Amino acid sequence: MASSSSTRSIVLGLSLWFLLISPALSLTCTSQSKNLKNEIYAHCLDLPSLSSFLHFTYDASNRSLSIAFVAAPAKSGGWIAWAINPTAPGMAGSQALVAYKDSKGAVTVKLYNVSSYESIVPTKKLSFDVWDTSADESGGLMRIYGKVKVPEELAKAGKLNQVWQVGPSVTPGGMIAKHDFAPPNLNSKGALDLSGAQTGGGSAGTDSRTKKRNIHGVLNAVSWGILFPIGAIIARYLRTFESADPAWFYLHVLCQSSAYAIGVAGWGTGLKLGSDSKGVTYTGHRNIGIALFSLATVQIFALFLRPKKDHKYRFHWNLYHHGVGYAILVLGIINVFKGLDILNPENKWKSAYIIVISVLGGIAVLLEAITWIVVISRKSRSRKA
Repeated sequence: MASSSSTRSIVLGLSLWFLLISPALSLTCTSQSKNLKNEIYAHCLDLPSLSSFLHFTYDASNRSLSIAFVAAPAKSGGWIAWAINPTAPGMAGSQALVAYKDSKGAVTVKLYNVSSYESIVPTKKLSFDVWDTSADESGGLMRIYGKVKVPEELAKAGKLNQVWQVGPSVTPGGMIAKHDFAPPNLNSKGALDLSGAQTGGGSAGTDSRTKKRNIHGVLNAVSWGILFPIGAIIARYLRTFESADPAWFYLHVLCQSSAYAIGVAGWGTGLKLGSDSKGVTYTGHRNIGIALFSLATVQIFALFLRPKKDHKYRFHWNLYHHGVGYAILVLGIINVFKGLDILNPENKWKSAYIIVISVLGGIAVLLEAITWIVVISRKSRSRKA
């Protein structure tokens, strides 16, 4: 009896364990059945972003590509899409198959010609032949099925540019809502080797683009977000101490010049990212970046026009210099946070920057109090004298 009870417990435990891990296993390409909608596919890829999968078979004799694209919509009632771009690796110019639920609740497939980021319209025909399109849904996943005639030049190359995407909603008229612009959405593209030789759908270009975004973020966070505030603290508080003159000035110039040089490098990477991502525009972040670069450039060159201490225009120059400096300080910190929201890194990086800024803010408050004590004490001594 004891042995029988123990056996039942083991079987029950193993069953529960299997039920717990099976959903996770089902969300990998190799564990999915290749017999999707009664068709066996020769190859299956775990695509590198958006938890998406592509099953496909390519027949070189007639250039036909049979596909089953699997992904979960961004939200309930959303859409999924798989596309071929005959001319470029990005979204603009791609020919897309889009699946979503129609007004009757049935999953349907529509064709879209993505001629540009501003023009995404349904069409009855793509630039290549498409047939046997259909879609279904189960377990929170949508599947797009179809066959396409691979353009001759792509067939000769043995590779094509694929793009995939998921979105949040569809209007009653069949217009798909914009997808997110987080890194997984922007990286959902790559080269598809028709032979099935690759083990994933990514590309070196995607990795390079992500690296450039990270470099851009680090350079600008260090420049506008850290070095400029430190330079402002040096100028504001060290000059109060007569023994620190003129050392504080040279420290201030060194810190701000270094910040400007690093900021220019960061600004340059931002321009490159913008030119490589036509149609993807972060208006607020970009405009603040342009304003920062312009103000900082004027501020740096204004050093060459700095009047002497006893010059009649020195007071006005100081007003300008301090005003522009504080504007750079505030805009720089705001734009770092905007950049963090765009990059969407792990929470620890945003937390680390918040800690750095908080520490600098705490130091500034402490030095402000000390400065006022020194100034008041100095005035008190001068009156007595």
